[in-house]
Amino acid sequence: MPILDMPLYRLKEYQGRNPRPSDIDAFWDASIAEMEALGTDCELIPASFQVPGMACYDMYFTGMGNARIHARVIIPGKPGPLPAICHFHGCPKMAPEFSALMHWAAVGFVVAAMDCRGQGGQSEDVGGVKGNTYHGHVIRGAFEGDPAKLLYRQIFLDAAQLARIVMALPQVDAKKVGAVGASQGGGLTLACAALTPSLNRAAATYPYLCDYQRVWEMDMDKDAYAELRTYFRQFDPLHEREEEFFTHLGYIDNQHLAHRIQAKVIWFLGQMDTLCPPSTQFAAYNKLTCEKQMLIYPDYKHETLPGTGDKTVQFMLEMLAE
Repeated sequence: MPILDMPLYRLKEYQGRNPRPSDIDAFWDASIAEMEALGTDCELIPASFQVPGMACYDMYFTGMGNARIHARVIIPGKPGPLPAICHFHGCPKMAPEFSALMHWAAVGFVVAAMDCRGQGGQSEDVGGVKGNTYHGHVIRGAFEGDPAKLLYRQIFLDAAQLARIVMALPQVDAKKVGAVGASQGGGLTLACAALTPSLNRAAATYPYLCDYQRVWEMDMDKDAYAELRTYFRQFDPLHEREEEFFTHLGYIDNQHLAHRIQAKVIWFLGQMDTLCPPSTQFAAYNKLTCEKQMLIYPDYKHETLPGTGDKTVQFMLEMLAE
């Protein structure tokens, strides 16, 4: 088969290119403490869409910077405590419609699907930084010199906050909560698991937000990663701040958060993926120290991978036997 990236034997050994900030663990410990200070209060408003046997809600909660974050929530009409799923969407989309989430409720899961701030849904982007804000969510805040201003720092914490709030719902068994998502959603699934040590399981499909410098060195800074090229062409054409820039992005690089994950992980990868190259994913996967498995699709790109939906549901259903 054609090789887009490294041969598989090298991918399984690859440890990443993007610099790791020396204080990253202290940075995220402080960020988690700031998030936890927000509490777990939320507002559940009955949605206009309702079906028999389950209740659909619009959930609102307070995220970092006092942003109002929205999620779609379905609670099955059966006695608890119930297992739960946190769902994260791709970029720059929004949470799936209720009808696309009902399969989780049908098998007895509470499901909460978050809108990422600043994208297609109802969650607020409160701004407060300089520079590119049109499509550059990865580089948003990279001009500030303060990693706390990075937009994905806020979105990572929104994902973890969603999990904490779901775990605190009276209908939910806090020990049986998982996270799922593809592309950006896969990256947020990893971040949620890294920042929520009690998360039980995580199913990530070709996750985004990994090993930015490798993307740039492969000349794949386009499509989902186009803002890396935008940054250098418009704000650092001589690459005078290249090392500083990639080190700054290291705070929101899932490969540097992977060691924090304690959940069981299933990972789906298309070996011909040109949007989230395989080596960037392996940079994070190879650093996982938790129970893990990767299913590799040699002939597939960044597209629907056959069987992943069924395998993800089966993986999460295993929680019920624990």
